[in-house]
Amino acid sequence: MNNKKIGHSRRHFLKAAAVPLAATTGLTKFGLVNALAQQGVTDYRALVCIFLVGGNDGHNTVIPRTSSEYNLYRTIRGNLALPDNNGPVLDVTALNGTPYGLNNGLQAIHNLWAAQKLAVIGNVGMLVQPTTRAQFLGSAVPLPTNLFSHADQIVQMQTGTPTGSGGTGWAGRVADQMQPANGVSTFPASLSMAGQSIFCAGNVVQSASLIPGFDSALYGLNIWPASAGAARATAMQEIFTMNSGLSVIQAANQVRQDAASLSAMLKSAGSSQPLTTQFPGGSLGDQLKQVTQIIQLRNQTGMKRQVFFCSLGGFDTHSSQSWQQWDLLKQVSQAMAAFYNATVELGLADKVTTFTESEFGRSLQPSGVGSDHGWGNHHLVLGGAVKGGDLYGAIPPMALGGPNDSGTRGVLIPSVSLDQYGATMAKWFGLNDAAIDLVFPNLKFFPVRDVGFLG
Repeated sequence: MNNKKIGHSRRHFLKAAAVPLAATTGLTKFGLVNALAQQGVTDYRALVCIFLVGGNDGHNTVIPRTSSEYNLYRTIRGNLALPDNNGPVLDVTALNGTPYGLNNGLQAIHNLWAAQKLAVIGNVGMLVQPTTRAQFLGSAVPLPTNLFSHADQIVQMQTGTPTGSGGTGWAGRVADQMQPANGVSTFPASLSMAGQSIFCAGNVVQSASLIPGFDSALYGLNIWPASAGAARATAMQEIFTMNSGLSVIQAANQVRQDAASLSAMLKSAGSSQPLTTQFPGGSLGDQLKQVTQIIQLRNQTGMKRQVFFCSLGGFDTHSSQSWQQWDLLKQVSQAMAAFYNATVELGLADKVTTFTESEFGRSLQPSGVGSDHGWGNHHLVLGGAVKGGDLYGAIPPMALGGPNDSGTRGVLIPSVSLDQYGATMAKWFGLNDAAIDLVFPNLKFFPVRDVGFLG
């Protein structure tokens, strides 16, 4: 980590300085209705989001395998249909006996389906309220703004706000509600491993962005003689703790001091608590390895509830989709498998839930050797608390112009809203119904609050 990469904006500096006061006196202001219930929390839990930037093609992530639906799938998908040159489809069976197939790139987590640690949530997306094809075509219900736009949908899927940015992320607001569980700890409860992310921004919690591999330790202290290095360290500490009377400077000094402390703790975790789990190389593997190191520090930091954000780009597959998506999903599955194995090694497999998000899905009907922007998408959830080996929601019928098609190309109208997807995880994280409603204000429009994939 590098201090220039500790992603705190001026607003974050101000917020960091105000956190102790807000945590004790700002509960009503920020609508924190979960506070008293969380003061007695003793276990640790973490939510880890993997955002697939560009719009992952859910139609080729999980596919139907009943003969009738699979034949329709192959007919519509044409040269994009699985299996392809990248290897056979990975067969899985839902608990009701319905067969499905996973993209061959997901080999590393395929066995976790049978172990009932991996689940698929079908046709998830941003909605204002339940929406049918007739309502969409007739403009009879409110819709998310600027559908099919990368920039807008990335923001909406991270904020949980279908109209505008909202200024905070849904995971940040979840962390807000559980902040009392972290007691007096000033360690960030919400962290991004992929640069600044609105997903992590809350109203109360400190959030930070860390870049794996960058060192934020204080330089120039290991000089000769040792007394000179000690004098420099003392001087830096005096600068950090000096009361300048300026809140921005005070908060900036605190962030720098926290970054140096975190750097030392991460080095300590890597040397004193080595894991046998090996992470794959590459961006996502590095990010999840960093998450693991921070989770290892939970006893030192006093944290009981944390949320993390990781991401991998390249999923905007208008062309050359077959190999490109396979390779990207291979990176995702290998990193997810290593991370899950690390949580097993730490004895926390049932305390950490990893899930995917993406701004939208793709069109079922291809555009040459690629696919176009869609809406509803299929997502993966992995962890010891997951009721895995099953598919939740639905894989809609393989029909252009069918009941879930927003047009004539298989651009799916979601049947599971982001609110329901996130609320299911928020409940497992420890939020009560009133707190969940504050995080997801549109949840009240949906008859099912808990999709059921976490126990």
